Amino acid sequence: MFRPLPLFIGLRYVRARNHKFFVSFITWVSLLGVCLGVAALIVVLSVMNGFEGELRDRLLALSAHARVLVRSNADGQAATAAPDWAATAASLRQLPGVRGIAPYVEVQALAVHEPDMLAIQLRGIEPAQESQVESLGAAVTAGQLADLTPGSERILLGAVAAQQLGVATGDTVSLLIPATDDDGTLRPLLREFTVAGIFEIGLQEMDGALALASFQDVAALAAGDSTASGLRLRFDDALRAPQRSAEVAARLPPALEVRDWTVEHASYFRAIRIEKTMMAIILMLIVAVAAFSIVAMLVMVVTDKRNDIAILRTLGASPGRVSRVFLVQGLVIGWSGVLLGVLLGVVLSLNAGAIVAHLESAFGFHIMDPDVYYITGIPSELRWPNVLWIGGIALLMTALATVYPALRASQVPPAEALRYE
Repeated sequence: MFRPLPLFIGLRYVRARNHKFFVSFITWVSLLGVCLGVAALIVVLSVMNGFEGELRDRLLALSAHARVLVRSNADGQAATAAPDWAATAASLRQLPGVRGIAPYVEVQALAVHEPDMLAIQLRGIEPAQESQVESLGAAVTAGQLADLTPGSERILLGAVAAQQLGVATGDTVSLLIPATDDDGTLRPLLREFTVAGIFEIGLQEMDGALALASFQDVAALAAGDSTASGLRLRFDDALRAPQRSAEVAARLPPALEVRDWTVEHASYFRAIRIEKTMMAIILMLIVAVAAFSIVAMLVMVVTDKRNDIAILRTLGASPGRVSRVFLVQGLVIGWSGVLLGVLLGVVLSLNAGAIVAHLESAFGFHIMDPDVYYITGIPSELRWPNVLWIGGIALLMTALATVYPALRASQVPPAEALRYE
């Protein structure tokens, strides 16, 4: 069967066992280095994707996909009077992708339970409509929401806030809310609420500073009537919130604006993107070091095969054909490491949680201590675009590593190489 000469000789060099020990050692080190670097990068990015997904789910557990608000002026105050929220909600329900809309009202309050005080964000909700806009899951039960009836003056507290205030279900908490009279005189309002339940999302921002109460109770404290602060929206797909928000904005009057969850929580995900980028660069250096090892290995092979190169040149092989022999050898070694690394990384990423759980059970330790971390497992989310670009960059780096040794092989002078043979 016909085989091109560079491919035939290059594969023979890969399978040859008469290399010097150091050359063979560097060959295996290069292959393993590329394999481990690619696998580590895939696994680390998959785990970071998993943590990003956990963070997103927890943020959306008590946050809508988007909010419609009255546009603020330069002083941070509402630019216009309160709009007709019912008419706005009816208009937005006709848009494709909008699954639920509910009014809400929020005020800043000071929770007091002698002798402790804590600043909280008091959110008034309509319990009957919350299932339309939130994925409450196990954080807030239907029974707890049912307790938030108008006029009951009951609240749900985050677990961290309840711990800091030293309260439990059934205790009373005094809420101090700043308000102003018609003449601008500061008139704080003080109202007692009964703790109807405690929820835990797993985020300090919510568990330590959020309280839920009936919409009518909070609206009465905020403005003395049933005026809403805005609308909370839920879309058919949280990841398409920016696109859906643009469609909502086109339907809104100029006095209103829409903010989706990717804007309100941009700092979280910006930090994750920076961490993922830096981690990818650092771990890709492992592949780069392995690629340099391929360069060193091929240079030593070229030196060891000077006589073979001279014979090939004497028999009529062109410099380009000689260089392709060593290109084949380097590509087989480098690309084999990349393919093995991709396979290993995919297998580990798909089974990261089970592997970590087995190691914790076998050695009796916890990587994510439940007493310290909200997330106690190791989540992993394998994304095939990540696998493709990691594999592509690794293939390119290992291919570039073969260029210099191959050019050096093509420049070996046949007469000088055979002079002392």
